Amino acid sequence: MKNKGLLTRAGVGAVGALLLTGVAGAAIADEVGSNEVDVSVDIEALPPVGALTMSVAADSTTLTEVDSEDPEVRRFDGTLPTVTVSDDREDVPEGVFWYVVGQSSAFTAEGAPEIGPEHLGWVPELLTENDGEVAPGEEVDTVLDDGGEGLTGQELLALAMDSNEAHAIGEWEANADLFLKTPADVAPGSYSATITLSLWEDAY
Repeated sequence: MKNKGLLTRAGVGAVGALLLTGVAGAAIADEVGSNEVDVSVDIEALPPVGALTMSVAADSTTLTEVDSEDPEVRRFDGTLPTVTVSDDREDVPEGVFWYVVGQSSAFTAEGAPEIGPEHLGWVPELLTENDGEVAPGEEVDTVLDDGGEGLTGQELLALAMDSNEAHAIGEWEANADLFLKTPADVAPGSYSATITLSLWEDAY
């Protein structure tokens, strides 16, 4: 009986040894081949839900000198590229309105003092026919026009008092007459500045 039990325990030990040997063998196995499987899937675009967006017809414009009718002032005129506000949303929130504002940096030229944004003014114009859904901003005078402030801060280009009413037409265009006024003794140079335009939507 004792010998049988001993043999049984010896057999279990042998199996255990074989199992351990098998595990050790797997750990040191060398890769002898591989295959790759390409996975593809077609994901269709979701139906558009629309958005309120703004685009500008060009990224630059040029001002040219005109008669200022004032010997102490030089004037340079141009036109802001057309700004388009589009609204193709399916649902527009109630009680909201959108507006476009613009602000200019200083005019700089190599080797010349900068010309501050207070010297640049504009006269906004709405190009899309409407019944009052959208209105242009007011004229912004320069610092040389009886104390104007120019485009130093965010000045209104166009305003929709009710986004839902403006949404009925869907697309609105506006631009502005630009005018730069400087002292007559302004330093000559090739000046440049940047007007930053922003579209906002807010609640009443």
